Amino acid sequence: MNLLFLLFISSFLLCSNSLPAQDPAEIVRKSEEKYRGLTSAAEITLETIRPGWKREMQIKAWSSGDDRGLILITSPARDQGVAYLRRGKEVWNWIPAIERIIKLPPSMMSQNWMGTDFTNDDLVEQSSLVTDYNHTILRSETIAGIDCHLLQLIPKPETDILWGKLLIWIDKNDFMQMKLESYDEDGELVNRMIASEIVVFGGRRLPARHEVIPADKPDHKTVMTYKNLQFDLSLDDTFFSIENMKLVR
Repeated sequence: MNLLFLLFISSFLLCSNSLPAQDPAEIVRKSEEKYRGLTSAAEITLETIRPGWKREMQIKAWSSGDDRGLILITSPARDQGVAYLRRGKEVWNWIPAIERIIKLPPSMMSQNWMGTDFTNDDLVEQSSLVTDYNHTILRSETIAGIDCHLLQLIPKPETDILWGKLLIWIDKNDFMQMKLESYDEDGELVNRMIASEIVVFGGRRLPARHEVIPADKPDHKTVMTYKNLQFDLSLDDTFFSIENMKLVR
């Protein structure tokens, strides 16, 4: 019996050592798919907080896969109807007050979006965490009591990416993105995103609250709160068109 037991343990260890290592790109892909589904529609509150004042904005957002996105501002009144459309790597902005469509150049992706601490690229997601970066698992860490993979993402040489490096903490069980740190090309921390208030949207456990805090201005932050999030709706390519960007409500 002892011999059989030792043979069993040896066989088990050999099998365990031969198991493939976890693919970091697959972890990132699963985390992105969890937030999007095949398609998604969201109602979101954005609160920009500064010393002495706060500003709130309501938006609606739709996505299809990882290359179609539409954002509509519903309040405040002065910004109502402003829309952003992404198709592939191209981004347009509709400004109803002047009835003008602007195609955003890549140089504008690093600019703050509508006075928040998010960049244009953060909101319209012109770059892809899955395809535009090389991924490495650094170690395991716990965030708010949740066991996470800590991954490092470095832009691929052929891509035109705003960041020099990203560190992202992804929940091992539910693939929730619990924390994200963005670094510039010199390796300096630019901002961090911290997720909290986990709820269930469409059968998926996801953080409802995301705080973005600039590294050089710790008394500034923008809080993004999901009020509603639906998945796998019927949205065809005509929904993500320049014509519909002017009409969507």
